[in-house]
Amino acid sequence: MPSFPEGKRYNTFVGHFRRIYGERLQKVVLDAGFTCPNRDGTLGRGGCTYCDNAAFHPAYSSPGKSLHEQIDEGIEFHKVRYRNAVHYLAYFQSFSNTYAPLPSLRKLYLEALSHPAVAGIVIGTRPDCVDAEKLDWLASLKDGKVPGGWHRTVGGRDLSAPVVIIEYGIESCHDTTLRRINRGHDFACAQRAVEMTAERGIGTGAHFILGLPGETCGMMLEEAEMINALPLDSVKFHQLQIVRGTAMEKEFASCPDDFVQFSLDGYIDFFVTMLERLRPDLYIERFAGEVPPRFVNSTPWGLVRNAELLRMLDRRLEERDTWQGKCVGTMSCG
Repeated sequence: MPSFPEGKRYNTFVGHFRRIYGERLQKVVLDAGFTCPNRDGTLGRGGCTYCDNAAFHPAYSSPGKSLHEQIDEGIEFHKVRYRNAVHYLAYFQSFSNTYAPLPSLRKLYLEALSHPAVAGIVIGTRPDCVDAEKLDWLASLKDGKVPGGWHRTVGGRDLSAPVVIIEYGIESCHDTTLRRINRGHDFACAQRAVEMTAERGIGTGAHFILGLPGETCGMMLEEAEMINALPLDSVKFHQLQIVRGTAMEKEFASCPDDFVQFSLDGYIDFFVTMLERLRPDLYIERFAGEVPPRFVNSTPWGLVRNAELLRMLDRRLEERDTWQGKCVGTMSCG
């Protein structure tokens, strides 16, 4: 078994950053007032069939507040759970956070980086909302070319350049699924964006949803090989949750048999099987999500918090005596 951080059986987000920077770097979610080409009419209107952005970000994150106000409130929010966190990653999460001209993006990213507790930025966006000009500027930022200079002491280490990560919403590697959920791009578009980003040395992550309509467990497991082939640093997974008021809520009501509906234990077991097939160098940001109960019609897993889900995952990995990457390059897992 590879030597994973903190004695885990998989490569964790927290352990990855502790190993590199000597301390936990906690994300603080920001809403900078962006929209999406799949909502404003450029590609379509209504967005992806599963999406209600309000269900996926905390109350302190609001475009009516300045970025520094959101960061300050986010730090206070996280101090309850992560009392030892000192430095933070400003996470531009809501909608498509490269969907604006570069001058506007520069202003927002530099404003976030000017906060004294911020050690870097994480930019959530779509693969079709980046280009060479934006990526070149972000590459210069991660190389320390910050106007006016930039410095932090993180984990006893002096940093002269911020952490810069782009997190792409890919959601599925299957084009049939991407069309069905009205994603507005294909998997080849995601491949190009990831490759362009990684070529510039920018931290590159991707988000996937497990349980999208029409996908079987076999199709989801097939994605592991496609993910491994991408030059990604990190991956984030969520189980599909049917959010009230979305087009997918109607689709689920009319075609429930088109959806794999995981029990909690079933999902943990399935994700262990997925982990076995993922490259061991990929760090796992999340493997399940939490949508506030007011946004869903049912909570089939109950109100299980992320900390308990992580403990369940650790236990299941031990019970099966397995680990991330165990089946990569072998025939032992079928």
